[in-house]
Order: sequence, then C-alpha cells, then structure tokens
Amino acid sequence: MTIKQAMVLAAGLGTRMRPITNTIPKPLVKIAGKPMIDYALDTLADAGVEKAVVNVHHHADQMLAHLEAYKRLEIIISDEREALMNNGGGLAKGLKLLDAGKVFVMNADLFWVGEKPGMPTNLQRLAGFFDPAGMDMAMLCVDIDNTTGHNGKNDFGMAKDGRLTRFREHDPSPVVYAGAIAMDTSFLDDAPADAFNLNIYFDKAITRGRLYGMMMDGHWLTVGTPEAISDAEATIQRFQELV
Repeated sequence: MTIKQAMVLAAGLGTRMRPITNTIPKPLVKIAGKPMIDYALDTLADAGVEKAVVNVHHHADQMLAHLEAYKRLEIIISDEREALMNNGGGLAKGLKLLDAGKVFVMNADLFWVGEKPGMPTNLQRLAGFFDPAGMDMAMLCVDIDNTTGHNGKNDFGMAKDGRLTRFREHDPSPVVYAGAIAMDTSFLDDAPADAFNLNIYFDKAITRGRLYGMMMDGHWLTVGTPEAISDAEATIQRFQELV
C-alpha cells in the first residue's frame, strides 16, 4: 500500500534553538548542509508521497519562499501566522486541506539516516504495516540506543504485536517515538477547532487498544539546540562513510 499524501508539522517557534531561530525558522536550520525540513520532505517523496501540507508561523515568509522552490512534492500551505495551533490543532487544521483517507504525519525537525539501500524505506514499511481496521495510528519507533540528540527518555512500551502503551519503569520493550505516523484522516474528525496537544489522540488510541508501532531501520536524529548540530553532523558523516 502506498500513502500519497502527508502533513509536515513545521510551525513551532524553535525557542530552544535560539539565537539561531531569532533570524531563521528552525525547519530551515541546515544540518550537514541541508535544511532540516528537506530531510522530511525528501523522505516523503522517496516513499511515493505526491502531496504534502506544511504549516507555517515563525518567519513564515522564509518558509514560504523555501517551500515554493521545493519541487519533489506538491506543497500546500496551512497558514498559522495569526495563531499557533500546537501540534494537534495544527494537524487537525492541515488535514482539512487534504483528501479524506490515509496520510503520513511527520515533524519537520526529526529525521533518520542509515536505511538499507535497495530495501523498502521506513515510510514504505510503515504504510504496509498500518491496518486501519485495527489501528487508529501506526507510529515509527526507534530503540533509544539508536538515537542522537534525544533527551534519554522512552515514550512507549511495545508489545510483540506492535501495540503501544505509555512507557512505565521496567517495561521490557521500551521505544522512542520517531516522529512519523501513518493514520486515516477520519481519526481527527472530532478534533477541537482550537489549539491542543496531539498526545490527546495518542491516549485516545491507547485507550481503544489501537495505537501501534513499528521499529525503524537506521539511526534517528533530533536537533533541539545549537549545541546539538555538531553531534548530528558527526552522526550523519559516520553513516555516510559506511555506505
């Protein structure tokens, strides 16, 4: 199964990345010479996505100019310049600009390297794993030992069949959420019209026994502060040398 549409969450203020984000939006901060959002957009294009909504707020004019120049996907703008919607409200607003049906959701500042060449990509595998009959959301997950820049905390516990619950101490199979979801747009049909945190819907899916995860291939990176840039670039170089 191929998912052909996506939403990229890119409207945050990037406060922890200051002073860099005083003059540039966080998704355009370059890591190893490439804007962070382009890692997400390229990953979506490589997986067969054709159309992506991107929400904008902070330094929106710079984002609009960059996204207009990006040619591998049809980009639709969800404008949050008047009011930030948090990740849940931003997603609910952006999904209204897409067709009803299956969709990827990605964060603009989380990405991965080291997928196996010639094999299905992580997102292609996630699309095949997602079963709307039994799942509200399918998350890409990663072992904490395969992360760079993470805060050291696990997010979920994963059962053998992939079902996720909130992480608890001594959980035998802890995982970190890797910032990519496959879902159906209908799951947020009842979403509030104002700002809210997407964790509300993670917990809703858990309560219903319908939040699932799939382990990713490769190494996951998050770049939250200026100091984290050098660590991320060193990790990327290490994986490039392995190819």
